[in-house]
Amino acid sequence: MSKLVAYFSYSGTTRRAAESLAKKKGADRFEIKAGVRWWNPWSRCVKEHKDETCRPEIETLPDLSGVDEIWIGYPIWWYTHPHIIDTFFGRVNLEGKTIHLFATSGGSGITKSMNELKATYPKLTIVDGKKL
Repeated sequence: MSKLVAYFSYSGTTRRAAESLAKKKGADRFEIKAGVRWWNPWSRCVKEHKDETCRPEIETLPDLSGVDEIWIGYPIWWYTHPHIIDTFFGRVNLEGKTIHLFATSGGSGITKSMNELKATYPKLTIVDGKKL
């Protein structure tokens, strides 16, 4: 059984959480990469917040053949996940895999994000979500 921790991190906080989680679970790591400058009013992050249909491109996608269990991590932006996570869910085949979500945030929880992802991708097995 192969395990993977895939994560999107802007400031490094989610990366550090992913590294720790991967070590604890004995999983490989994959960084979901895209250029984001959240402090800039014309940045992808701000544009995402204003446009629900925004799906930022991902530099590379992981090979998930042989992966049975995956942890997907991200920062919480505006009380939910960044749209690049929707891009990830839409571009990789997650069917038949056990999916765990984890998020980092200064104050917001993961419940809204987890519920949105479960509703958007009802065929997937999203079993839990934790704020780390």
